[in-house]
Amino acid sequence: MKKRLTALALAATSIFSASAFAESPVELTVYTAFESDLLTRYKKAFEQENPDVRIKWVRDSTGIMTAKLLAEKNNNRADVVWGLAGSSMALLKQEGVLDNYKPKGLGEIKAELVDPDAAKAWFGNQAFFNVVCYNESVAKAKNLPKPQSWQDLLDPVYRGQIAMPNPASSGTGYMQVSAWLQSMGEDKGWAYMAKLNNNIAQYTHSGSKPCVQAAMGEVAIGISQAIRGAQLKTQGAPLDLILPKGGIGWDVESVGLVAGTPKAAAAKKLVDWSLSQEANEQYVQAYAVVGHKDVSKEVPNYPDVESAMVDMDFGEMASERKEVLSEWSKRFDHKSEPKS
Repeated sequence: MKKRLTALALAATSIFSASAFAESPVELTVYTAFESDLLTRYKKAFEQENPDVRIKWVRDSTGIMTAKLLAEKNNNRADVVWGLAGSSMALLKQEGVLDNYKPKGLGEIKAELVDPDAAKAWFGNQAFFNVVCYNESVAKAKNLPKPQSWQDLLDPVYRGQIAMPNPASSGTGYMQVSAWLQSMGEDKGWAYMAKLNNNIAQYTHSGSKPCVQAAMGEVAIGISQAIRGAQLKTQGAPLDLILPKGGIGWDVESVGLVAGTPKAAAAKKLVDWSLSQEANEQYVQAYAVVGHKDVSKEVPNYPDVESAMVDMDFGEMASERKEVLSEWSKRFDHKSEPKS
């Protein structure tokens, strides 16, 4: 009798353990370039609605994450890419890193923020834009005029007073370089950047840092993210956010399913949720332009960026990325900040 009870107890324990193991949440490795302060909020919101899935973030700047994904394409370590520029996603699709997928709720997402191909692999969560962050206090102290156009920034009076992101490590930087090349033409675009380089104090590895530097008075002007500029101005920084004549660069922060993930069912749950109205209600707390057609919110001090958008060809940005970054690095990388 005692042996029988012991056997039953062991069996019950085994069943319980197996059941507990089966019900353990699936952990997804998610590669991202979202700003660090957003990760906890997005993870919490998703996991509250999907308790059977857990997110493990791997985060770095857009350029570094893109290079990492390309390096791993024959042995993918990520399950989902969430929060990476559309231009990078187009390249990852071309290289076979992303899988084609039709997520739930796709019809509710603005068409201009989605992979334009019939077989779609990436989907926009929000659009992000560049702006010129101009510190009015520093400008007054140094007698620097307020620039109205990109050409104005070539004035020698701004020498050593401008920061912008390194396009090889920052999507924010790459989209502005692409905007200049696409709107001015290749020859004029490179000639413009060569002249601008004379006035550059530093190329940063973060897209938001140039505006932070301008807000702190380290430089007078930062070519940077519009959303970070608006946030800093709302916090009291003496910034004017300028949309220069000639148009601003922009891109789409996107999500996609990594090809060959063994956790496809859970990964699709995350991709689907990232396009939902609930997810977009999270995005709109930090971004002025989100993917869902029914979600919008006024962001304090955010400029009318959509009136100054350059026509961007993401496919061209993807196909020419390697060549453009190689040329840019050869010409200008000597002014980049040291990598940490």
